[in-house]
Amino acid sequence: MAAPVLRGVRKLLKHVEFATVPRRHRHKKKWAATEPKFPAVRLALQNFDMTYSMQFGDLWPSIRVSLLSEQKYGALVNNFAACDHVSAKLKQLNARDFVNEAISHWELEPESGQSGAPSPASWACSPNLRCFTFARGDVSRFPPARLGSLGVMDYYLMDAASLLPVLALGLQPGDIVLDLCAAPGGKTLALLQTGCCRNLAANDLSTSRTGRLQKVLHSYVPQEIRDGNQVRVTSWDGRKWGELEGDTYDRVLVDVPCTTDRHSLHEEENNIFQRSRKKERQMLPLLQVQLLAAGLLATKPGGHVVYSTCSLSQLQNEYVVQGTIELLANQYSIEVQVEDLAHFRRLFMDTFCFFPSCQVGELVIPNLMANFGPMYFCKMRRLT
Repeated sequence: MAAPVLRGVRKLLKHVEFATVPRRHRHKKKWAATEPKFPAVRLALQNFDMTYSMQFGDLWPSIRVSLLSEQKYGALVNNFAACDHVSAKLKQLNARDFVNEAISHWELEPESGQSGAPSPASWACSPNLRCFTFARGDVSRFPPARLGSLGVMDYYLMDAASLLPVLALGLQPGDIVLDLCAAPGGKTLALLQTGCCRNLAANDLSTSRTGRLQKVLHSYVPQEIRDGNQVRVTSWDGRKWGELEGDTYDRVLVDVPCTTDRHSLHEEENNIFQRSRKKERQMLPLLQVQLLAAGLLATKPGGHVVYSTCSLSQLQNEYVVQGTIELLANQYSIEVQVEDLAHFRRLFMDTFCFFPSCQVGELVIPNLMANFGPMYFCKMRRLT
């Protein structure tokens, strides 16, 4: 698969030009001179100011200040714990279960013309997920999760927008599921919470990151499930998954490495805007196309894939989806259809701020009143 993918994305890479550092900040290394320190977080902000001000126009100042402010979290209830007791305690904090609140509201008040008509199967959310958030404008923090009476942690704190790709995947009981880029483990844990996975393969190329994933599973999932054949953790090269296990999975989540925009503005450690990682950053769209192509090839015909990033970048979001669909059509004669998620945006618009002009998929943009994200996600169905 590697050769056709590499050939097929050369066109895409021609359009990939991440913003460069302004000339006034460039410098040449001089003999016996110490290189001036220019923090990666500052390089990231300069890059975003140049690229995102063009992409988002008048929305960028609002997104920018939100990205630089403290983000909001959600508390994903651990269904392997005493979940009803945990939910009751979270309600006492005046938090609300945004998932079930939205679904209940949708069922009670269907859109005009939809009354009594069943929703299309593609509209179904993955079941059994409970995630509590504080209301818009409420910047309260959840207390740290604690070990519960059943020997596992009560809830998992995560950016609540990170749950949307798992909800959009629409798991059904008995599904064989692949999480292609699984670490650090929040979305893998959410997939297990649905109770739908007959088998779940959780993969990440980095062994140190799969170590973090194993810690999450150990803290939140009972031993009998971890030690059974329901969950398999691997550290393989995800780009080769189409060759390793082609046409195998009902549902695949491809949550790819990206510029992790919020992290890049706050943390020097492991920041992809470090000068030494410039080439890696420029090659991200190629890697993302290769991973999404592998995820689609690993999916059974008729199966579903959700592609996601925590970046605002069109180059890493819509362009990757469109480039990969074109690649699979040309190189493999495989037809892939993008699923419309407009209903999904309406379903959760009370909790998140969605970018109104996303051409393909959906994008949660940070907003001071609802400071989640960024989170891009796009659902696809492999037709052939």
